Amino acid sequence: MKLIRYVAAVAIASIAFCSCDDESMNIGNSLTDESDKLELSDMTFNAYTRTIIADSVLAMSTNCYFGRIKDPETGADVTSEFTSQFHVLENTYISPADKIVGRYDGLPAADSCDIILYISSPFLSSDSLTSMKMRVTELSRPMEEGQRYYSNLDPRRLGMLRENGISQSKMFTYRNLTDNDSVRSTSKYLDNIRIPLTKPYVANDGTTYNNYGTYIMRQYFNHPEYFRNSYAFIHNVCPGFFFEITDGFGFHAKVTDIGLRIFYSVQGDSTVNKAQLTLAGTKEVLQTTHVVNDQNVIASMAQETGYTYIKSPAGLFTELTIPVDEIKSQAHANDSLVGAKMVLQRINNLSTDKRLLGIPSTLLLIEKDSLYSFFENSKVPNFKTSFYANYNDGASSSTPSGYVSNFNYYMFSNISNLITYLWETKQRGEHPDPDNPDKTDPYWTAKHPNWNKVVLVPITYTTSTSGGSITNIEHDMSLNSIRLVGGSGSGSDPVKISVVYARFK
Repeated sequence: MKLIRYVAAVAIASIAFCSCDDESMNIGNSLTDESDKLELSDMTFNAYTRTIIADSVLAMSTNCYFGRIKDPETGADVTSEFTSQFHVLENTYISPADKIVGRYDGLPAADSCDIILYISSPFLSSDSLTSMKMRVTELSRPMEEGQRYYSNLDPRRLGMLRENGISQSKMFTYRNLTDNDSVRSTSKYLDNIRIPLTKPYVANDGTTYNNYGTYIMRQYFNHPEYFRNSYAFIHNVCPGFFFEITDGFGFHAKVTDIGLRIFYSVQGDSTVNKAQLTLAGTKEVLQTTHVVNDQNVIASMAQETGYTYIKSPAGLFTELTIPVDEIKSQAHANDSLVGAKMVLQRINNLSTDKRLLGIPSTLLLIEKDSLYSFFENSKVPNFKTSFYANYNDGASSSTPSGYVSNFNYYMFSNISNLITYLWETKQRGEHPDPDNPDKTDPYWTAKHPNWNKVVLVPITYTTSTSGGSITNIEHDMSLNSIRLVGGSGSGSDPVKISVVYARFK
């Protein structure tokens, strides 16, 4: 078996999963002993696909998305909203109370307070002056650690917004015109939205403060234990905020960083100095994105034939049925499956509308029954039951065998491990007693209808600084939409899986 794996690896590298020509068929002659010649053969199989509705996806991520657009493909509204908590560092510090200049009711007070959202990757940069309106609302209770939150979670419907708490409206544009040109033109400038929290604030205990920053400051002095860690802060001081779009279309962007900023003045030896405390919404605390799609439109798109869709955020996935039984047919029952290539061709969008949605940069291929657990358990591709492929625009690779274009595709270069795994799983299921091979379960496939089905999901991922291995995967929550060759009905063309078998003569 080790010899087969070694030879297969060399063979795969040599033929690059193209068809087995005369030269590749003779690889066994040069790599093994004359009595153990390896014979390679190849075949192509059809894999059938269909569009399925994503419904909702795990929405706890390091980045949030915010905005509302009219999908140029369908004319339907797409809205992204989010919640965020704030992280407290161990060295969180506010200057001594007797040094703070500002006073309210005779006690230390903040000069002002705001929330700042740093934004990037706009849906359409030319719409940077599109006027939008948003609202920031205080949560009545925090999102709890250890729970899983999906993109269909609506804090309003769940009664998680605090009555008589902060509910601050804000008109804004992607290009923040409150910052002058000299500030925006600097190399370190980041596009942002600032929401002032300077109105009087009434806490849960009925105490009134001149602004929200003063409330945070008083809690710091009166209850230092609340600032020992993020959990204590979130459960005793600030459970977080909900950010929603209330008016306007044409803005949609990634929220890369969030800051709750408290500004105050400190008396120095001879001058009054400005000071600031910033609490950040980071990966150490919960951030969730709430996505609103037109479900009637999504359902209609899922029924279209002749191709399949992948649409984000939280819209449509492509399901693929792998012809495992055909690939592992009786004729190849004793062969080793050493290669299985699959290329997913994107159908060009011929529209000239500049507002068309983007193309997913990466697709994840996972078993359909693992669609939710994969993300809930923070898994990464293991190249046995899960794989990923980056979008190829033709900039640096040649045309895959059998395809007319050298761009617009996602190539899974070898899913043979998955096919073998699915086959072995089925064999164990249909023959549950190894000591009694005649005992079978003829209803196993009926009880496991998804046994040979996988799903293609748009994702984003991060890699380690050393080696470049993937360390984290999240659902792609940006605005993307593509059609893939495949589907059912007239005009459809099944996806091809090219396999390579090996056997010793």
